[in-house]
Amino acid sequence: MEKPQAPGLRWRAAKGGDVPLWRASKAAIVAGYPVKSANLSLFAHDVRLLTQRCERLQAEMNEWVSGRRDTPVKGFDGTVRSLIEIYQRDPESSYQRLKPSSRHPYEVYCRLLIMEIGARRIDACNGVDAIRWYKAWSAPTVPNGRPRLAAARMTMIVLKTALSWGKALRLPGCPEFMATIEDLRFQAPAPRQEAPTAADIEGARVKAHQLGHAPAALAYALQFEGAVRQWDVIGQWIPLDDPRPSAIIDGRFKWIGPTWSAIDEQMVFRAIPTKTEKSSRAHIVVDLQSCPMVMEEMARLSPEDRHGPLIVNPRTRLPYRQWYFRDLWRRCADAAGIDRAVWNRDLRAGGITEARQAGAPTDDVAKLASHANKRTTARVYDRDTLEAARRVAAARRQYRGREG
Repeated sequence: MEKPQAPGLRWRAAKGGDVPLWRASKAAIVAGYPVKSANLSLFAHDVRLLTQRCERLQAEMNEWVSGRRDTPVKGFDGTVRSLIEIYQRDPESSYQRLKPSSRHPYEVYCRLLIMEIGARRIDACNGVDAIRWYKAWSAPTVPNGRPRLAAARMTMIVLKTALSWGKALRLPGCPEFMATIEDLRFQAPAPRQEAPTAADIEGARVKAHQLGHAPAALAYALQFEGAVRQWDVIGQWIPLDDPRPSAIIDGRFKWIGPTWSAIDEQMVFRAIPTKTEKSSRAHIVVDLQSCPMVMEEMARLSPEDRHGPLIVNPRTRLPYRQWYFRDLWRRCADAAGIDRAVWNRDLRAGGITEARQAGAPTDDVAKLASHANKRTTARVYDRDTLEAARRVAAARRQYRGREG
């Protein structure tokens, strides 16, 4: 059978039969055209599609050579690896605007993408490839284990984000592949249902003290009773090049987070959540005197302990690293008999759940949790937020008494 002919089409001998390839012209390659070749084996048995793909690739090359296209981004060779690397290093990409807490998982999944599919040519990928990848990424790590849907979903999000940036740069193959996968629907992880109870937190606090980590016990109490996010209690370690000022430096990182000065003479804790500091700027306002667990932990502290960062690792006298704090919670939770499905980040959800079970008004709970709300009542002054926090705390204390 005579092989079809098309612009730039070449055939490479292989065991299972000749493989069609499109090759850029020598002149285009010498001029720096980034796509030197494309594997078209997917279209080997469809002359019409094979011819159309060759004609499109040839037209893109001719357009680039003629000067009508922008100069391609340096380092792009058509592979997923080169796209990910460009996305991470381009000073204008959304990657550069990620907060340190968000950038870390992006770094992890960027490395995974490079390792798993980095060698794949973007213009040779299709929706079936994406479906296979998702199945592999979500497969359990042990027989009969739980599917890793959250990890697979995040990996796909990072891939789509990188492709979106490649599309913005008009990198060959990115717009087409992005259009191919954006309509695909993948199995998503179910919303988290874990909500630790007051008894769980009491047990974790006891174990934290037994392990010599009293500051962690205070953190657990504040996360639960104040419905405060983890990083708004223990702070964050960020790279030195971050523009935000800090007096706490350790190696290549510096720390930002709440200090003891965030608690005033009336024992009111005030802060701006890192999640909303550049958007709604909703305030955290908690009357600690209304939080019995917090006050129990505070009573254990001497005046000398109440300076500098609010929560520190007793072993290092520096704020906890996030990974250490996470592992410490697991040790405390396991020792207290708390379900392993409960994460430290669930303490805030547990506090909010208890407040709603206690019958606290939804608007008050929203204010305590510093949730942005479209209604005018959500745009409140600090005084209103403080009163809401006190009403929530009172309702929760009564609820515990009834349940006890």
